[in-house]
Amino acid sequence: MMRDSNGSSSHASVIRIVEVGPRDGLQNESEVVPTSVKVAFVDALSKSGVAEIEAGSFVSPRAIPQLADSDEVFRRIERLPGVIYSALVPNERGLERARAAAVTKIAVFTAASDSFTRRNINCTIGESIERFRPVVFGAKRDGMTVRGYVSTVTHCPFEGAVQPAQVLDVVRQLLDLGVDEISLGDTVGKAAPRDIRKLLDEIVPRIDRSRLSLHVHDTCGMAVANVLTAWTEYSIEVFDTAAGGLGGCPYAPGASGNVATEDVVYALKASGASLVVDERKVIAAASEIGKVLNRRLSSRLSQVQTEQTAYEGAA
Repeated sequence: MMRDSNGSSSHASVIRIVEVGPRDGLQNESEVVPTSVKVAFVDALSKSGVAEIEAGSFVSPRAIPQLADSDEVFRRIERLPGVIYSALVPNERGLERARAAAVTKIAVFTAASDSFTRRNINCTIGESIERFRPVVFGAKRDGMTVRGYVSTVTHCPFEGAVQPAQVLDVVRQLLDLGVDEISLGDTVGKAAPRDIRKLLDEIVPRIDRSRLSLHVHDTCGMAVANVLTAWTEYSIEVFDTAAGGLGGCPYAPGASGNVATEDVVYALKASGASLVVDERKVIAAASEIGKVLNRRLSSRLSQVQTEQTAYEGAA
């Protein structure tokens, strides 16, 4: 555990939540969600207190039809002061679209496993980073902030366990490229706290933790425990989450959704963390998108809220 000179844990800063539901959460949905619904989803999340919302992706519409309307989404959302609205950008064409949509922060994406990178974006890790070079250069020239996603940081669906040294190597390459921050992704959702410790023992002493965020999936039900481990023991203060536990990955067989924003917020607050996010507003936003998707979302807190509301209505 990261402790101060008095031997007590030190967490003076407010934890930042990066809400990825509108992009990473919806991209795997088979039925296309109407643009107006996406805009309403982002607008509702804007009022919840999250620091950042990944509102879309400027990938090829053929690759991910669900996000083909990201240009329109960015035009129509209400951008509240203090909230960052970011987008995934794979190439220079995507950067042009992001620039036209007045996006101020973009994300590029690679992985710590060559097998996964080949399946995901049809190239090696090294080739992916070379592809990002003009994108990162162009974004920085335009005054944009750049995030780098590193997937499969603990497990790969094709190679098995991933060594932390592999992850560190990719992180360093991205930072050398000019990327501002790194999101470490447990894409498969197999990690347990022991795996997170093994990873962060390698990364945190060598990379400024203020540049790191943790992005975990809840496949094996360990995601909240992993978040708490990263916060209490390593002072990681940025977490990627999705309202209602939305998400999945088409290139990670068996992977479930992202850890639910409301579950993470509740768990961190209950553990003494400082957050400005109102989990009730997140639950409300998740509930509305759940109605459109016509299915019950995986968030524990949302389920409790739904059952409690039904009970109170019947009383």
